[in-house]
Amino acid sequence: MDLAGMLVQVLIALSCGLAANILLPRQIPGKVVGLFLVGLLGVALGQLGYALLKSQITLNLPLLHWNLEGVPIIPSIIGSVLVLYAVTTMIRWGRYGN
Repeated sequence: MDLAGMLVQVLIALSCGLAANILLPRQIPGKVVGLFLVGLLGVALGQLGYALLKSQITLNLPLLHWNLEGVPIIPSIIGSVLVLYAVTTMIRWGRYGN
């Protein structure tokens, strides 16, 4: 992977983290770094889930096939929302579980 491709992946991760924060308005720990990590994990989860569903079920929705530099956009946003929900729920349990 070249430097331009890596920069595009970082920007996609940030934008997916931001989209997840807009769709699920919760406070992200770590501000921009947390946003980047949520986006990065969400992109990985979205790509993995999309690949598993694509291999098991024939998906013909054109919305799911939108990609940028090989990264599917909609599954990455869905993965980021799931990661954000899981992280903030675990943090909330940790605070109030004592």
